[in-house]
Amino acid sequence: MSEYVELNAESSCQQGITTNHLRYPAVDISVVMPCLNEEDSVGLCVRKAWEGIRKTGLRGEVIVSDNGSTDRSVAVAETAGARVVYQPRRGYGNAYMKGFSVARGRIIVMGDSDDSYDFTALPDVLRPLDHGADYVLGSRFAGQIRRGAMTWSHRYIGNPVLTSVLNVLFKLKVSDAHSGFRAFTRRALDKMALQCEGMEFASEIVVKAARADLRVAEVPITYHPRIGESKLKSFRDGWRHLRFLLLLSPDYLFVMPGIVCIAIGLLSQLVLLGLTGSSSALTGKILLALVTLAGSQLLTFGLSAKAYEKCIGLHEKSRVSKWAGKPFTLEHGLVGGGGLAMVGSTLLIHQFVEGWGPVAAGGPSASVTILGLLSVVLGAKLWFDAFFLTIFQLKRPATAVAVSLLELDAESREASTVVPMPNIGGN
Repeated sequence: MSEYVELNAESSCQQGITTNHLRYPAVDISVVMPCLNEEDSVGLCVRKAWEGIRKTGLRGEVIVSDNGSTDRSVAVAETAGARVVYQPRRGYGNAYMKGFSVARGRIIVMGDSDDSYDFTALPDVLRPLDHGADYVLGSRFAGQIRRGAMTWSHRYIGNPVLTSVLNVLFKLKVSDAHSGFRAFTRRALDKMALQCEGMEFASEIVVKAARADLRVAEVPITYHPRIGESKLKSFRDGWRHLRFLLLLSPDYLFVMPGIVCIAIGLLSQLVLLGLTGSSSALTGKILLALVTLAGSQLLTFGLSAKAYEKCIGLHEKSRVSKWAGKPFTLEHGLVGGGGLAMVGSTLLIHQFVEGWGPVAAGGPSASVTILGLLSVVLGAKLWFDAFFLTIFQLKRPATAVAVSLLELDAESREASTVVPMPNIGGN
């Protein structure tokens, strides 16, 4: 017990979560449900959760994280045996993070309080954790979706498309990225460091579980028609999922489009090198130069995003990322930028000596001039990019530890002396 409390005190300090549950003894399972005006279903879900805990033979608790209900949801949940906590900040993710912050179990189970998930199936969902898994996803598409449980658009368009995008961007093989029935260990929760506030919280768990190298398992579940009105806004929440996935995929969002634009711009300049005799040739070469500049800016955005992800521990661990993450110094950027500027200046000086007259014809002279200007601009840009990217390499100052190790030890010893609560799991 003392070791458990000490571990959670440390992880909570790292994540900035205030743990007001340290004075309580630990349990095995914490079932956490978000709730917003679910008085017709939350009591049933809580009772099913207790039944599921009883079937596991472990000690447990049921936590309902109320997100601002104006009906009798809180009273119903408490009557059914849940511990209710309050999260005034609206949002699916906010409600869950509040519930997780007070959970005392070494295993966390999450599920909606609208009776769409059967909490009595807890033993099946938790079984992979006994065989070494860190995180279990209850898959509706690998299991059964009851008639009326999911709209046609969500079943055949929304969920499959977003799940496919997630699998492509992050090289995963998930069958149901937006299932609301999941389980994971306490250590897995700490490693994921979840922070999304809205419905994209579901995608965040999948992505961060992969980034944290967690051992993931899927189990088929049955999805039932919900009780009450759905809080899901299809287009708004779908966009939030997609936006989140793209923001964590700088290679697809910035780097690859940037490389393509640069390649198209420079190669096309070479192809059009000898084209002359019309103003359209000159216009085309100028437009291709702009495409090259746009590509270089996208590449800078991508490298900056990857550097930021590395700073916050979200970078992808792959051969490509290791190659891209090789030491980059300000000096390398300055030398490269200076080289480009010198090449560009040489081309411009050469054209100045030859005269500017032939440039208007759009022939080789126009190409030399455009390539010279492009090299100078890219060189100057690389100088500033080098300074900007180096900012991400600066070491953050060591922050003062709010709670000393002695205080943590004292708090752990105090928590470990609390008289254990009765076995609320029925065993």
